[in-house]
Amino acid sequence: MKRYFSYIIMFLLTTVLLSACNQPKTLDVEIFETSESGNSLTKINEFPAAEKVVEISILPEERFQKITGFGGSFTEASAYLLNNLSKENRDKIIEAYFGESGARYSLTRTHMNSCDFSLGNYSYTPVADDLELNNFSVKEDLDDIIPMIKDAMAVSKDGFKILSSPWTAPPWMKDNKDWRGGKLLPQYYDTWALFFSKYIDAYKAEGIDIWGFTVENEPLGNDNNWESMHFTAHEMNDFVKNHLGPKLDADGHDVKILGYDQNRGEELKEWVDVMYDDEIAKNYFDGTAIHWYASTYDYFPESLQYAHNKAPDKLLIQTEACVDAEVPKWKDDKWYWAKEATDWGWDWAPEEQRFLHPKYEPVFRYARDIIGCMNNHVDGWIDWNMVLDKQGGPNWFKNWCVAPVIADIETDEVYFTPIFSTMAHFSRFIRPEAVRIGFENADNELMVTAAKNPDGSIAVIIFNPTEEIKGIQLKLNETSTEFAIRGKAIQTIVITGKEKNHTSI
Repeated sequence: MKRYFSYIIMFLLTTVLLSACNQPKTLDVEIFETSESGNSLTKINEFPAAEKVVEISILPEERFQKITGFGGSFTEASAYLLNNLSKENRDKIIEAYFGESGARYSLTRTHMNSCDFSLGNYSYTPVADDLELNNFSVKEDLDDIIPMIKDAMAVSKDGFKILSSPWTAPPWMKDNKDWRGGKLLPQYYDTWALFFSKYIDAYKAEGIDIWGFTVENEPLGNDNNWESMHFTAHEMNDFVKNHLGPKLDADGHDVKILGYDQNRGEELKEWVDVMYDDEIAKNYFDGTAIHWYASTYDYFPESLQYAHNKAPDKLLIQTEACVDAEVPKWKDDKWYWAKEATDWGWDWAPEEQRFLHPKYEPVFRYARDIIGCMNNHVDGWIDWNMVLDKQGGPNWFKNWCVAPVIADIETDEVYFTPIFSTMAHFSRFIRPEAVRIGFENADNELMVTAAKNPDGSIAVIIFNPTEEIKGIQLKLNETSTEFAIRGKAIQTIVITGKEKNHTSI
């Protein structure tokens, strides 16, 4: 009888185990959501009911570009505001951007000499005809930008890369002797190359490593606005291959050089043709820098594909973006999800380009652009100012813009806008050296991208711009999981790589 019962128990256990093995395996995931309804990078475990389910399959065997990073910019405007907040709020912002509890920014930018988001015009080389730059000094940065960078370094566990960009050489090196417009005089090409080398040394002396340069911010223009300096593509090639590149090599600086640094579209295609058809210049350029200001909604996939195909082994980094020509809306989350924002092109674009600049939701603009860029070979994406005030400055030209964090230094208050959470969906969960991987998405209303991190985890980002709740069946190999995304929402789904059965013993 005892043996009989043993057989029965073994039979039942075997049946249950086989049943468990036949159960579909589910992915082990964590899901974070930012939504118009109020979630802000919120970890969620309960989901609303959806009328239909969309199948999204992740294809890790399809591998694309390696990710350089995501982040924002250290500007004098942002650093000035941090200096005028309480230590508590300063630390809160730095931790939010760079700490382990925050967005974990990994790729940043700063300006060399002044820019529009400075308190005024300045140069590290103010003495005219100082060809050897004996008077070079970054003292203008010592009380604002440099302390901000050092504070960020102190809380960043993994560190971050810094890309530096000049808006202009000092007026004494230019043909128009002005901060705005004009060109670098050829007799100062060597001196201007020396400027870059001395800048690296000066920041190194402060304990800050510079990872890369763009040769010139927006070389196509801004004549009558803020600091600017013009290059043609051929002139930039000449400067890089005959002056800047050789000087940095001679001084032992291992630093990236990115060309162009302006808007996507036809001009990007024309510029990369010149950069990469020149075999000597091509060897000095590590990649191409781009901006998003040609449209509020179009990320110009065809031109991004063209730039990648022209030089598939080179970097393609978005170096600046912001909701421009707008004053931030203070503590009004709804505005950032509403189709109310305009940009420079709403009023000033040529008539034939006006259609590219409709009113658009700020959150939509960020989510759509970053996903669209990633899916078209962009490996890094940098926002503009990290912190601005309620006016959208300070800015000496009064060129007001929106930042992810808004500060009121009069009342010592800080507002984290929904744009901050949108950026963090990417920067926090897609780490440097991650590889973008393939996917299949059955719903053309949803935008999706995915990347596999160095630790083996996979981050999937879904953007739902519609009002409709969408059910999602996410598949990876033989595993899957089901959940839902709210209308007007962004989700990051982190797949740890583990599996679990629906039925357990």
